[in-house]
Amino acid sequence: MNFLYNTGIHLYSIGARIASRTNPKAKKMTEGQKSTFGHLRATLPADGRTIWIHASSLGEFEQGRPLIERLRRLHPDRKILLTFFSPSGYEVRKNYPMADAVAYLPFDTPRNARRFIETVRPSVAIFIKYEFWGNYLQQLHKAAVPVYIISAIFRQGQIFFRPWGGMFRRMLRRFDRIYLQDNESQKLLSGIGIDNTVVAGDTRFDRVTDVMAQTFDIAGGENLRSFIIFGSSWGADEANYIPWLNANRDVKFIIAPHEFDEARVAALCNAIDGNVIPLSQWERHIADNGTPPEHIRGIIVDCFGKLSSLYRYASVAYIGGGHGAGIHNINEAAVYGIPVVFGPNYHKFKEARDLISLGGAFCVENAAATSSTLDRLLSDEACRTSAGKTAGRYIADNIGATDRIFSDIFGEK
Repeated sequence: MNFLYNTGIHLYSIGARIASRTNPKAKKMTEGQKSTFGHLRATLPADGRTIWIHASSLGEFEQGRPLIERLRRLHPDRKILLTFFSPSGYEVRKNYPMADAVAYLPFDTPRNARRFIETVRPSVAIFIKYEFWGNYLQQLHKAAVPVYIISAIFRQGQIFFRPWGGMFRRMLRRFDRIYLQDNESQKLLSGIGIDNTVVAGDTRFDRVTDVMAQTFDIAGGENLRSFIIFGSSWGADEANYIPWLNANRDVKFIIAPHEFDEARVAALCNAIDGNVIPLSQWERHIADNGTPPEHIRGIIVDCFGKLSSLYRYASVAYIGGGHGAGIHNINEAAVYGIPVVFGPNYHKFKEARDLISLGGAFCVENAAATSSTLDRLLSDEACRTSAGKTAGRYIADNIGATDRIFSDIFGEK
């Protein structure tokens, strides 16, 4: 890679080390990277049989998970290395049983990339959605390792399509195949001379379908049935929907905040009228008494791993993040055949744009729009049912990306 790119990566690594003095996430990342090479040498044989799969963070991991689990099922003799760049992925999935090794990916310096490829000696490398690391791609090319990116999606404003984006366009040519979510991305890439592409769809549809099939019962689940669930909720979302909840005190609900430390859960319980308790308290009451607590209006989820199972207890889902960096996983709710509602920052997500155009999703820009939309979904059962069926049908119509990608890379289904 060129001098400017390598200088930028070097400065990024210095910035992360400085930030690690006060930022817990940066500290976990920089400390975790220090142990990567020792961990790889201890867990992976350098025999050229390792399949390397890289995800930036937890969301991308979930996107790649159907492919990983199929690999493990059909090729139990192969070693699977899963790497993350972000602590939010690594810290949650560092003990993921389908991978033989899970590690932080070191910063993309020439030395790190060369050392990493020499240590792992992968037979195949698969990146998920957005990962474009120039030195790693260059070293993989030098080692003649086939490299792919799956579930990728591109937008006109990205650097690849800028006059000064030549270096990043060269990165795209390093991939043996780019598996795309949609035809629009393929047209954009074709316009800059990138033709090593296949429109295969988005593996997230396969993942949420798998998750729905594997959902587990929540203790007292039938008594948790609610009009609405607020999934991956942030403070900016709550500022828009809590006034509506307080104006509609008969509405039962579940809130799964994106972060759920004790103080945040307590603040949510106190902000909403009615008897609102944490899910852990609900479950303790059932364990102690054999029955759910009575007269509970709302539940605040204060643990990981249950949101996807909780969606089935609601008639409408509000997905958080749309008043911040971007919406969270709407497919995880839509797969249950319920309408989804979210804030205005959704345009990067094809499934959100599609569902709005089809009538299975609703964008709310402020508290007034939130109230109006939720009032309509609450009072108009026909509208709610129709939107939910549209959302569920959209998910069902888009499964199959994993089959197409796996068959193309490994020559089998």
